[in-house]
Amino acid sequence: MRALITGIGGQDGSYLAELLLEKGYEVHGLIRGSASEPVARLEEFRERLTLHSGDLLDQRSLENVLRESEPTEIYHLAGTSFVAESWSQPVLTAEFTAVGTARMLEAVRQITPEARFYQASSSEMFGKPDEVPQRESTPFNPRSPYGAAKCYAHYATLNYREGYGLFAASGILYNHESPRRPLEYVTRKVTHSAAAIRVGLEKELVLGNLDAERDWGYAKDYVEAIWLMLQQDEPDDFVIATGQTHSVRDLVEIAFDQVGLEPWAHVRTDPRFLRPADVEHVVGDASKARQKLGWQPRTTFDELVRLMVAADLELLERGPRRATSL
Repeated sequence: MRALITGIGGQDGSYLAELLLEKGYEVHGLIRGSASEPVARLEEFRERLTLHSGDLLDQRSLENVLRESEPTEIYHLAGTSFVAESWSQPVLTAEFTAVGTARMLEAVRQITPEARFYQASSSEMFGKPDEVPQRESTPFNPRSPYGAAKCYAHYATLNYREGYGLFAASGILYNHESPRRPLEYVTRKVTHSAAAIRVGLEKELVLGNLDAERDWGYAKDYVEAIWLMLQQDEPDDFVIATGQTHSVRDLVEIAFDQVGLEPWAHVRTDPRFLRPADVEHVVGDASKARQKLGWQPRTTFDELVRLMVAADLELLERGPRRATSL
């Protein structure tokens, strides 16, 4: 089997690449810029990958990568991924996440129509949901430019599946975290700061809404669900979630407990970190994934936060510069 992963240098892309290598795949990756440039998350297995330079804004480059890699499975993970940033860059978010997916689908239709295609959809599409928990049939009601762009990409995938007969599946993944998350994400911001305060490199942690709740899971568990979607007899859409929510406050308390510190002596809030509009009680029902894929999360929220803090402590011991590069 030969797989192409767009966005291979990201959190999900790197975990998925590792999983596919373990399963004996020949793994190709699409990255922006030079394919010879180092990608931090891929360092440990870089020599086992074939990387290609391409851009979601350039249709021809996508077609060229498909010709070069000849994949049997395509995992489309690339695009903007930081929800808060989509408010300051809404048009760019639409170009990469929405229209970029349409370009990718059209390239697949033209070059490798027999390949199986995975689209990385998102719980942000539900935004202000009509029902709790959300399932595959729940209407979308996005509350951010990112969520709106993901809706376009999701429906484009559905249209190519129904209109052109592509094997195109979408995973509606809820928040999934790991030590490979960039520092601007609240989970990694909290775990890294707790570790940095513990070793004396920082003094305080500044956050926005402590009462915001999310359905948080472990990225390493979630990429297994992604792979399973392309192993089915028919393409379909699946919610991937834990079915439980936790607040940012819970996140902070577990992270600081892991390093033996009283959190509220070091944490303060600032309204500058609040979003113009936030999602409301988004929690997923992954019953369909359990029944059809045989998938369920293995890592609890408490375990996830503690393993992230432990990883950040280890990185900081190697040097602060290394810790912020992932």
